[in-house]
Amino acid sequence: MHDEVSIMHKIKHDNCVQLFEIYESKKKLYMILELLQGGELFDRIILKGSYSEKEASELMASIIKAIQYLHGIGVVHRDLKPENLIYATPMCEEKEEVIKITDFGLAKFKEETGQQMHTACGTPGYVAPEVLLNQPYGPGVDLWSMGVILYILLCGFPPFYHSNTAELYRQIKKGDYTMPKKYWGEISDEAKNLVQRLLTVNPAKRATPAEVLEHPWISGGKASAKSFSDEHTKRITILQARRVLKRGVRSIIAVNRFSRKLNALIASNDA
Repeated sequence: MHDEVSIMHKIKHDNCVQLFEIYESKKKLYMILELLQGGELFDRIILKGSYSEKEASELMASIIKAIQYLHGIGVVHRDLKPENLIYATPMCEEKEEVIKITDFGLAKFKEETGQQMHTACGTPGYVAPEVLLNQPYGPGVDLWSMGVILYILLCGFPPFYHSNTAELYRQIKKGDYTMPKKYWGEISDEAKNLVQRLLTVNPAKRATPAEVLEHPWISGGKASAKSFSDEHTKRITILQARRVLKRGVRSIIAVNRFSRKLNALIASNDA
């Protein structure tokens, strides 16, 4: 927690949630954060009812600029995923939609340029291959995660998915994903190319933030303004519903485990 606070004190960017103040007692640490009322990324897409390559391109530009800033000050997020991308304000056509990177609980501050990290962390489905391979890794892990997010934004389902975690990790380590024509037929070649540049297993060959921002799909006006089909929104809706259900199940499991441990502790004290 203290590491997270220390990192957040360093961050001042329009697309990153702000930490205003902290209050610490003997037992608790209170973090006063910027109020974000716009909801998660996928919830916003569902609420809008439609989405386009142009909107995805603009979104990516905003987030990648924030990542470029973070890496520039030595901060690697290490847990980028849709639920950690939250809009500042409720949807309103008259106001600019500002999205923020949140949750720096797994973030790492690199004191030296080029310093490698070793801790295995992240979220299954979004974690980079080098992390799963137990290799020293760098800030490129954030770009891999953005590649996964971009893939989902464009087609409505993740590039890597399996109910068996071992198989899921095998897919990620091999970069084993496809772009089925049924879902990718109308997606521009430029968008596909950027996904491929981000989902590159070798981190040395993976696109950097600067390269992403210079990519034709981001900077060259190559992204189509045509809305995706209704089926795209339906797939996002199903994906989001599954994620929320899993989060709820994990919470229940955690509470039950805590309750069992607490009851065992009480029983041992009574004995």
